[in-house]
Amino acid sequence: MCTVTLVPLRKNDFVLISNRDEAPNRVSLPPEFDTYKGEEVLFPKDVQSGGTWIGVSKRKRLICLLNGGFEIHQRKPEYRQSRGIVVKDLLTCDVLEEAVKTYNFKDIEPFTIILVEWIKGLKCYELVWDEKEVHFKTLPNEPQIWSSSTLYTKKMRDERRYWFSNFKAQNELNPETLLKFHQEAGAGNQDYGVIMDRGFVKTTSITRVEKNHEEVSMRYFNLDSKKEHHTFLEEVKTVHE
Repeated sequence: MCTVTLVPLRKNDFVLISNRDEAPNRVSLPPEFDTYKGEEVLFPKDVQSGGTWIGVSKRKRLICLLNGGFEIHQRKPEYRQSRGIVVKDLLTCDVLEEAVKTYNFKDIEPFTIILVEWIKGLKCYELVWDEKEVHFKTLPNEPQIWSSSTLYTKKMRDERRYWFSNFKAQNELNPETLLKFHQEAGAGNQDYGVIMDRGFVKTTSITRVEKNHEEVSMRYFNLDSKKEHHTFLEEVKTVHE
């Protein structure tokens, strides 16, 4: 997994969407509030690992995970800790930059994490762990797309960037049009369309996080059950549609 797009909007608003590509039998639960290290966080849960690939916290922070670093890697039989636990740890840390500097990434499988904070203005970061070094940088506040290196070759990732560039040129980017991109880009291409299906791995869900003024919401689309869950961060209420 996955495919992720991030689009900063007016002022300090943004929308981030993640398509999760996973083994069809790997179960995930829709987003719910959970208490982690004494703090309330909102995320869909991966049942197998107990972690997550995307979440938001009341620290005005969003963390989104993609498997793999810059390039595909050779997997080890075992790792010390799930990458999904890193997501929850960063959601609840005090100071993001300090936590990244001091976190023990040793013996964790390579990953790419997109981080968004809106404490004082909108700040976006990219964190890549390649099993040797931590690569942490501030991102420009402009539309971007990522694709997991574990599933997509450089050629595939480049073509997906081309699709996104064309889509940006032809559409005003907002939460609805960006969702359309995640539903339709590369339609019919089972191998590396944004919704893909290779049999042993396929796109199982789409998660959209949107900040609109002071309201932050997470909308989760289960592509198998066709069920949709819409949850607001500030108000502890959930609407099931």
